[in-house]
Amino acid sequence: MNKEFTVTEHLEELRRRILFSLAAVIISALVIMPLASYILKFLRSPASGSIERLVYFGPEEAFLLYMRVSLIAGLIVSFPVIMFQFWAFVSPAINRNVRKHALVFVFFSSLVFILGCAFAYYVLLPMALNFLLNMGRGELEPVISATRYISFVTGFMLACGLVFEMPVLSYFLTKIGLISAASLRRKFKYAVIIIVVAAAVITPTGDAFNMILLALPMFALYEVSIWVSFFAKKGTKA
Repeated sequence: MNKEFTVTEHLEELRRRILFSLAAVIISALVIMPLASYILKFLRSPASGSIERLVYFGPEEAFLLYMRVSLIAGLIVSFPVIMFQFWAFVSPAINRNVRKHALVFVFFSSLVFILGCAFAYYVLLPMALNFLLNMGRGELEPVISATRYISFVTGFMLACGLVFEMPVLSYFLTKIGLISAASLRRKFKYAVIIIVVAAAVITPTGDAFNMILLALPMFALYEVSIWVSFFAKKGTKA
């Protein structure tokens, strides 16, 4: 049953998968919305002691903020569904031996995404916020917009969650023969440049401290990806 799809059919399939993923996010967000105030308190926690309160500057801002918090929480909750839709879209292009690992891919990609978000929340954000909010302490008093604060925190968490996907991606790219541990090791000097640029792009602020804070785990994950690729290749039957 190796049916060849036309470009139009591929685009239609992609549209269907995207709509399914969006529906999962929106439904999750609607279910989570009554808990938005608790999630907001949770997101404030990394700045406890540095920020007394968050403020908003427009009559609609608080409502939009709760909507944003709910959507981001919905995205995290529905991430396994998104990964399954992604796998279902790309699986026809990969060999049958790898295709049967759909549940493994969905499970581990979702797990490392949650671990990345947790790592950002519990490790990176307290350091980043402490550095930024205490820089002008004494001469300046922070009056932090709730919208900008939540954008910073959630942006950092989602970016870190996606970065943590590197080992999972390495495993499956090795399984389908696109990369190997040796090629990743050889291209390490290029990876350094890419990681630094990527950290600068996805860091919510443009300061060097937070860029380095995000780049260091990326270097560690690249090394982990090399070893994952090594063992994935070793476990692949010729």
